[in-house]
Amino acid sequence: MDILVDATYREEDIAPLPLVELATFVLQKVGKPENTEVSISFVDDEEIARLNEQYRGKVGPTDVLSFECDNDPMPEEAFAPGVEPVYELGDIVIAVDVAERQTAIYGTTFEREITILTIHGLLHLCGYDHVTDELAAIMEPLEDDLLAQWEASRS
Repeated sequence: MDILVDATYREEDIAPLPLVELATFVLQKVGKPENTEVSISFVDDEEIARLNEQYRGKVGPTDVLSFECDNDPMPEEAFAPGVEPVYELGDIVIAVDVAERQTAIYGTTFEREITILTIHGLLHLCGYDHVTDELAAIMEPLEDDLLAQWEASRS
């Protein structure tokens, strides 16, 4: 797995978190191949609001956005001989300040809120959604289960 983390915004809060390990854990649990690539960026309210309006037509900040890249790995012919194809799953953008505000609302820690948003974003990249009750009935228990498994693996 190739997990790219851009923690330029609030690096002091984000850098200590085990995000590469978390993303690898989740992607392995949902059966993604080892050549999967994902990027996770951490931004301020202004940037997430801009992206939210540009891509979803919604005004104001949100907590996490996911942008899918591929449904299939790039063909082997696109790479030099001996170089393994990359499965570019997509990009996740997390609003650090929104996450921090949500800790007070949900009574969680900052690390747990970032963990929840990362899992949520990864599941969206893997094709899960919650736009209908039927889809939410699949995604939300999986999200809870992955969070519980991750937390159990860390204790």
